[in-house]
Amino acid sequence: MPSETGPAPATGCSPCCPFYAGLRIGDAVALDVGDIRMSARKGVLIVYGKGGKVREVPIRHPQLRKPISDWLDERQIWKNATTSKALFLNRRGGRLSARAASAVFTAIGAAAGLEDGVTAHIGRHTFVTQLIRGGEDLVTVAELAGHARIDTLRVYSRPTDDDKQAALRHLIVDR
Repeated sequence: MPSETGPAPATGCSPCCPFYAGLRIGDAVALDVGDIRMSARKGVLIVYGKGGKVREVPIRHPQLRKPISDWLDERQIWKNATTSKALFLNRRGGRLSARAASAVFTAIGAAAGLEDGVTAHIGRHTFVTQLIRGGEDLVTVAELAGHARIDTLRVYSRPTDDDKQAALRHLIVDR
């Protein structure tokens, strides 16, 4: 059973959703158990995002897959686990709130000694930025992140000073 004093096992899983799946924290806590489809090798999250749009996000990364699997096992002994559809439960057996999930993400950042203001949205931002900087197709990144327009990704792809310096190296110089 969940401890009243210790962290809930869901705290190992819910913070992974923005960082390893690009979910908004509200989308993560809105997940139901039936929105997780996992087999031995593959997995997918069925995400109901903004505007009622549905998207499928693959569960590929082991830092997401294992916490989800562990939480699904642990969740079975939680209060209301058999009657609640919610994937993430709070200690009273209700759906975990976005505020509580955000607090968990922030607490993990603080415990790791990261700067003040670490939020779940920063985790999501990191997900998108890493995909873009890794050279992934913008249409694919937008779909994974649940953005209706590719233009929305512009904020994630602002060039750094290093990017600008690297671009200038391509100029032809007379010798």
